[in-house]
Amino acid sequence: MGKSKTKNQKKSRSLANHVADESYRSVPHSFVFHRGQVGKNVGQLIQDMRRVMQPYTAESLKVRKKNVLKDFVSVAGPLGVTHFIIFGKTPNSINMRIARLPKGPTLYFKVLKYSLVKDVVSSLKKHRMHEQQFTHHPLLILSNFGMDGMHVKLMATMFQNMFPSINVQTINLNLIKRCVLLHFDPEAQEIQFRHYSLKVVPVGMSRGVKKLMQEKLPNMNKFEDISELLMKGANLSESEAEPDGEDNITELPQVYSGRGNMPSQQSAVRLTEIGPRLTLQLIKIQEGMGEGNIMYHSMVSKTEEEIQNILEKKETRLKEKEERRKQQEQNIARKKEKREEHKKKTLEGIKRKRAEAESDSEVEDPGLQGNQAAEVESDDDVEYYRQAVGEEPDEDMFPAAKRRRRRSEKPDTPAKKRKMSPGTSSRRMDSKSPKRKSAGGQKRAGTGKDPAGKGWKKSKDGEKAFGKKRLPPGKAFGLILHFTRF
Repeated sequence: MGKSKTKNQKKSRSLANHVADESYRSVPHSFVFHRGQVGKNVGQLIQDMRRVMQPYTAESLKVRKKNVLKDFVSVAGPLGVTHFIIFGKTPNSINMRIARLPKGPTLYFKVLKYSLVKDVVSSLKKHRMHEQQFTHHPLLILSNFGMDGMHVKLMATMFQNMFPSINVQTINLNLIKRCVLLHFDPEAQEIQFRHYSLKVVPVGMSRGVKKLMQEKLPNMNKFEDISELLMKGANLSESEAEPDGEDNITELPQVYSGRGNMPSQQSAVRLTEIGPRLTLQLIKIQEGMGEGNIMYHSMVSKTEEEIQNILEKKETRLKEKEERRKQQEQNIARKKEKREEHKKKTLEGIKRKRAEAESDSEVEDPGLQGNQAAEVESDDDVEYYRQAVGEEPDEDMFPAAKRRRRRSEKPDTPAKKRKMSPGTSSRRMDSKSPKRKSAGGQKRAGTGKDPAGKGWKKSKDGEKAFGKKRLPPGKAFGLILHFTRF
């Protein structure tokens, strides 16, 4: 029983999350940012406009100098963003653009006047603004947008699509805490933007009763009976006087938050401005994201012939651009084919060289020994050095080639053995052995004569050989080895 209940709860929770995600994706979302240098005040105005568009806007959108409009467009698609509100500043004016993604149109406005939230709130005696008001989107109110004219209808449609639509039959009135008012003045061609906080209070009762309903007990030390408070409402400040009239009194269809707001009862709707405040003037309407035809311009008017000429020139530019694009694609395809062909030929040449090298290695003389093969490779190294450097290599650089050259210079007849004197042979043996001993295995006496009874040969300087300091045989042998390795 408990397991089935838990499963049902999980299913209902997942279904509720799915419905919430779908409803969140179906409503319009917006980016509010700037282009270029705008200054501190316009930057604060952008933050206030993000506050107005909450909760379906990017509150902490970071804009860098390197970012272009295409960067925001590419990010907007995956995030479900439908509108851009872009502020800019020139030396003479402040402008605002509202663009519909992804194909436009784009409306260009001039900001004639503006007031920030802090300026509006500081001018009020009492203001009602708290965080709970921004958890739900505001209610949009359009005033005097029923005038004739394509640009007026297009503005009204654009403003309506910026905010989520509501169903009057199913809307919960407790969610509506704010409203945005847009009023169009046809004579001045200006749009007034206002942002208000909503409050609903009951009517048909005295001010004293309202005080009691709000749990704010007035000072009754001057009253003899509580009936005086209910009937006269004395000792109340004039700021609490009821400013309600026929234009703001309505009958509630459902229970609204607040004491005394019951269904089918008369209640008054009060508005408190919380800012920002804007006065806008429409300059032009353009197709696309600022790259299409001008649909409307408030300062420039053109005849049908001029418009037709402009369209023809634009079509010509588009055709030329298309031809250049096709030519570039053909050039790229041709270069790619050349690269592929060159790559194919290169691979075939490499395979052919490898096959020739393998065939040469198969027909090589099997009688060659390892030293002979090394000598052949050394000859190839010598030839490569000659071609690369242009000089003959040193004799000690390629010893294998040197030995091969000496072997080729020797005659084919066996060489005769040279007769060596006993002294020479003993000296040679001493240089090869680690210990210097005589032929009989005994140490040489310090008489200055060799074992054979002959004297030492004198050097060219006339001194005896044993009079000069000589290196030990082992060290001389080590030096020879080190030189050969080098």
